[in-house]
Amino acid sequence: MSGALTRSASPVYAALQDQAVMLDRSTRLRMSVSGDKALAALGGLVTNDVAALAPMGTMRAVALTPKGRVIALLRVVRRADDVLVDTEAAAGDGFASMMKKFVNPRIAKHVVITDETGCLGVYGPTAAAQLALVVGVESAALESLAPEATLISSDGALTLLRSDALGDGGFDLIGARGAVDAVRARLEGAGVLTIDASALEIAVVERGLPRFGIEMDGETIPQEANLDQLDAISFDKGCYTGQEVVARIHFRGHVNRHLRRLKAAEPIERGDVVLDAAGKEVGEVRSAVVSPRLGPIAVAMVRREVEPGTEVTLRRGDLTFPAKCEALA
Repeated sequence: MSGALTRSASPVYAALQDQAVMLDRSTRLRMSVSGDKALAALGGLVTNDVAALAPMGTMRAVALTPKGRVIALLRVVRRADDVLVDTEAAAGDGFASMMKKFVNPRIAKHVVITDETGCLGVYGPTAAAQLALVVGVESAALESLAPEATLISSDGALTLLRSDALGDGGFDLIGARGAVDAVRARLEGAGVLTIDASALEIAVVERGLPRFGIEMDGETIPQEANLDQLDAISFDKGCYTGQEVVARIHFRGHVNRHLRRLKAAEPIERGDVVLDAAGKEVGEVRSAVVSPRLGPIAVAMVRREVEPGTEVTLRRGDLTFPAKCEALA
């Protein structure tokens, strides 16, 4: 088993560690951007150099307000006939509105395709082997798929992307609803479990990728959420919306707070206040779980002075207890 499960773990959580699980990600916004100017149009709006994407390449990027605040963390895929962009549902409306406002459809056609398509995540050590049985792609090809690469299923119906949403070894399949449903049914028939909400929340907080509306929001600067460490920002590309703030911080300054992991012996709750050694408020907990592998953990936004390795105190009403600050994975 991948790491000792020190507390009671559900069968589906254990399957994520040892085998494979499924996650329906169809609520994520999916947009098709097409035309000769598709990559250039996107490049003027987002933080990464999407214009440099190779065919079947993918990368993360961030859409920002003019003041450099996060609208959405995106995934951009250059396919044969279009550019596929997807983001979590909570950020979908904001990004769609940005595209509608700034991109003339006569220059780059952009269409939300969320309703007619689906997205299925398959994660865990045996994810590649399980998928190979149902999508017509060899297991070795899936296992060797780099984070910046994409594959198409043998029948051309599915786009397969390496995904680290729940850790290494995962994949997302995007395609027409019927094609995605057919894969789901075959995986269910092979005994692959669907992850439940409780196990999913544990896995997400363990992974530490920031979610819009939870760990980050419309007031978050991308470096505060460590999005630069996710290779979502290029500091060499041309202009984009919000670039001045991001570049100024990178080249001449710093942000005043960061997302960090907290570990404690007692269960942590969202909203707990983080105190430094002097009792000063230095942050707040954004999400928290009790992990079967790691114990009580949380993701908190804390002042930059609270560096990894720092001992802090958590306060909830009249209750206080110690915790340790760590870097997010």
